[in-house]
Amino acid sequence: MDRMKHCKTQRERDLLVIEALLRKLGPLSQVEIHDLTHFQRSAISGLVRDLLKQERLVEAGRSNNSRGRKQVLLRLNEEHGFVLGIGFDDEAVLAAVMNLHLRIVSMSREETRLDSGMDELLHQLLSCARKAIKQAGINEESLLGIGVAGSGLVNSREGTMLMSSTIEFLNQVPLRHIFEKMFPAPVMILNLAGAKAVAERTLGAGAMADDMIYVEYGKTGIGAGIISNGKLMHGARHAAGELGHTHMIEEGPACKCGSFGCLEAIAGAAAIQTRIQKAIADGGGSEVLALAGGNPANVSGWMILSAAKAGDKACAAIVEQAANYLGLGLANLVNLFNPSVLVLDQRLKLAGQGLLDQVIKVVKRQALSYSTKNMRILFGKLSEASVLGAGSIALEKHFEIPTLKPPRFMIESLSRLSRRGTQIESPPEGSEAA
Repeated sequence: MDRMKHCKTQRERDLLVIEALLRKLGPLSQVEIHDLTHFQRSAISGLVRDLLKQERLVEAGRSNNSRGRKQVLLRLNEEHGFVLGIGFDDEAVLAAVMNLHLRIVSMSREETRLDSGMDELLHQLLSCARKAIKQAGINEESLLGIGVAGSGLVNSREGTMLMSSTIEFLNQVPLRHIFEKMFPAPVMILNLAGAKAVAERTLGAGAMADDMIYVEYGKTGIGAGIISNGKLMHGARHAAGELGHTHMIEEGPACKCGSFGCLEAIAGAAAIQTRIQKAIADGGGSEVLALAGGNPANVSGWMILSAAKAGDKACAAIVEQAANYLGLGLANLVNLFNPSVLVLDQRLKLAGQGLLDQVIKVVKRQALSYSTKNMRILFGKLSEASVLGAGSIALEKHFEIPTLKPPRFMIESLSRLSRRGTQIESPPEGSEAA
């Protein structure tokens, strides 16, 4: 799929321009649309008439201007179309249908099934998507776009999951092609941490900060969604934000990436789970066993965070050490990218304010004081960040202001030059608006 949508006619483009304008600034009157677009007034009347007839717009009362005739206000019909967001990692698969204001209409959630390989996971992703659509009571033809966010490296331009250190069989999987064969809507594929970063920026704790970093803390991995100047960063080979694989200590524990001493190998949920299980096996006591039904094998990282908040000394000591390492990793990110906001995975809130205070203390001690002076570090607000971010990216793509289709002679000329090996400057690797 091209980064920029094409339209064959000026009218088709103008209809989309008005929709995009109302989504961004509406409700607006036709006079205000004219002032903002400089379209001819007669043309606007015809375009608006068509959009109302197609139920893509609805009237939203009248303007309250004190002088002159009150104008009819127009807004998007938020129920005219929907987007589907899907988020998955090695722990859960979520699928949600959202309206044009990203309000969740329905959601399906399942534990990720990894025992039967890629075919079973693909079946589960498609099945969850169809369940969410059925629960929403809509037709698939009502979908304006689909966003799929997966845990691992993603080539968003090609729509391919390249690899994942948490789901080992995810390797060069053409997710966009698979979903577009099954659903009549354009599909965007993105990294899970990136999707959550977009959601927290636009709908959560990020408060539309132009320079923000979101830290994903999953069952087995740690990642970062980096937003710089309002754009989600991908990197030259789509590997930006692999915070969990930054090297922290020499001769540390082995990491799934093949290295040693990585941040997620010493501070991730799986790492703290291994530490408390070893402590219990060595005869140590911990209240976390009560949360696990008395079976150490059932202890999870999330239980350890909760037990630490409740005052369990063994869990609190382990979580404090993990918070120290997490703070060091974040301090490096601050020095590299100078964000105004750092948003921590909402699930880390299970450990309470103590974890956040510890992370802030380490970051302020280790990062440049100039960079931390006005920077905020806070927990995320969204438990459904993955699907909200995926849906947001799909919606942004739908409302992207399109270009007119280039003339045929230009396409043929560029094609001939490309075949002759002439270097053609192409647009930079896509960075979706966050």
